[in-house]
Amino acid sequence: MDLKIEDQRFIVCGASSGFGRAIAELLLDEGATVIAIARRENKLNELKESYDDQVDIVAGDLTDDDTHNEIEAAIGNEQLHGVVVNAGGPPALSPLETAIYDWDEAYKNVMRWKIELVLRLVSYFTSKEYGRILFVESQSVKQPIPSLVLSNSFRAGVVGFAKSLSQEVAKQGVTVNVLAPGSHDTPAIERVIKKAVDESDKSMEEVREEMEASVPVGRFGKGEELASLAGWILSPHASYVTGQTISHDGGNIKGLFG
Repeated sequence: MDLKIEDQRFIVCGASSGFGRAIAELLLDEGATVIAIARRENKLNELKESYDDQVDIVAGDLTDDDTHNEIEAAIGNEQLHGVVVNAGGPPALSPLETAIYDWDEAYKNVMRWKIELVLRLVSYFTSKEYGRILFVESQSVKQPIPSLVLSNSFRAGVVGFAKSLSQEVAKQGVTVNVLAPGSHDTPAIERVIKKAVDESDKSMEEVREEMEASVPVGRFGKGEELASLAGWILSPHASYVTGQTISHDGGNIKGLFG
């Protein structure tokens, strides 16, 4: 399918690895241009070397206002068509393992910056009566994951914000959606595996095998599989899809509306 995004411009947060990198590469392969954001400048430079003038990079911490200023400077006067709001998750902890400091840090790293950035960017879309805002969160927003209480809590808050915003900007041609990925073979899964290892006498390999076997399709997902869904949601084809939280989990969510 032609996604019809050639020459469109997107911001992709967390573009150095994992879901962000996979989504950025899909958009670039479709002929779009990308403002790639991450802390690891060397990884962003690798992306730019592969796609040359299709990529602008912003190396910085997304919780820092200076990084948000640099993102706006990179947009300049060119039309912006979409943003992928994505970053790593908080530490793997159960409720009783947390202290209030952990909650303060998780709010800053998982929720606050996303809302601040989107509120800065939304006028770029509404002024043109077109835009795609896509949050990449976790299946934990539909089915809490043991030992991930910080992710379970704040990612659900992001979904509440996204749903509310979607109602406000829908008539201006702007869609707001959330992807809720399950277990994928990306760097993010390692912290979950390590937590399980720490709580058992099993090896990393044994925990990984058990986790994959627990997924109905029998394996972890691939970053490029999620990216293909993200690409469609970010395209003009998805103009009637907004306010949705869409799972990509190999059938892992047990509820009727998974």
